[in-house]
Amino acid sequence: MSNRSWYYAAQGVQQGPVSEAELRALVLGRVVSAETLVWTDGMAGWERAGQIPGLISELGGLAPDPSNDIAGGPAGIAPLSAKLDLWPYFGRGLLLAISEFLVVPTPWAAVYFYRYVAEHIRVPGRPNLSFTGQPLEIWYVFMGLGALIYLNMIDSGILHLAIFVAQGILGWMITRWGISRLASNGQPLPVRFEGSVVAYFGWYLLTMVTIISVIGWAWALTAWMRWICRNITGTRRDVQFTASGLDVLWRTVAFVFASVFIIPIPWVLRWYSQWFVAQFALVARA
Repeated sequence: MSNRSWYYAAQGVQQGPVSEAELRALVLGRVVSAETLVWTDGMAGWERAGQIPGLISELGGLAPDPSNDIAGGPAGIAPLSAKLDLWPYFGRGLLLAISEFLVVPTPWAAVYFYRYVAEHIRVPGRPNLSFTGQPLEIWYVFMGLGALIYLNMIDSGILHLAIFVAQGILGWMITRWGISRLASNGQPLPVRFEGSVVAYFGWYLLTMVTIISVIGWAWALTAWMRWICRNITGTRRDVQFTASGLDVLWRTVAFVFASVFIIPIPWVLRWYSQWFVAQFALVARA
């Protein structure tokens, strides 16, 4: 197949453009079936995917499935993908970073950032992903993270230890809240994060401690992401983190090195973020 951009219809709404690699993931996730209307440059009008010679067979040869959702689908791996616009993504990330120093605006900046990211992530079987969280739902968590920046400036070993523990607990609260506020086509998803705060903090502690080994943190972070995925409930497909420690290590080093030069930050931030999202996948359970 050529490297064309495609449009498809889902729930009566035009979606796209998507690359052919993304279209393949949509077919594997049964979002696009033989009955789905599609269009690309050079076509006179919209046609069913099954009527276009070779399209479905080249992309996976899948028939329609009425159980099409985040949990349904064929055996194999259906990776997530992200298509982030350079400046809108960087601008929202920068706004979030600045708001943490101002403390009070942090909940609004965080929700603004999460909504943008969710809307630009494609999940096989779940069209039109969105984030429904509201700034005041856990405002104290976000403001607390901002306040910890200033408390960390106080020269006190005991206080620094308390701040470290607080950061882990607040991170767990944000993770659990964020996952529970995902929606598809405007309907809340039944997904939840059920990992305990003690286990979450343990992985957080392990990742921070292994930083002294220079490279070990990448494997600890990879294991932490896999643990988080195992504790996501409400799906009939497993959520997995597919990257290896080496994958995380060299890309993170490349990202940090390029960021030293300041100017490349928007580009490498988008590159790293899109890659990281693509390491999460939906896998059919045995």
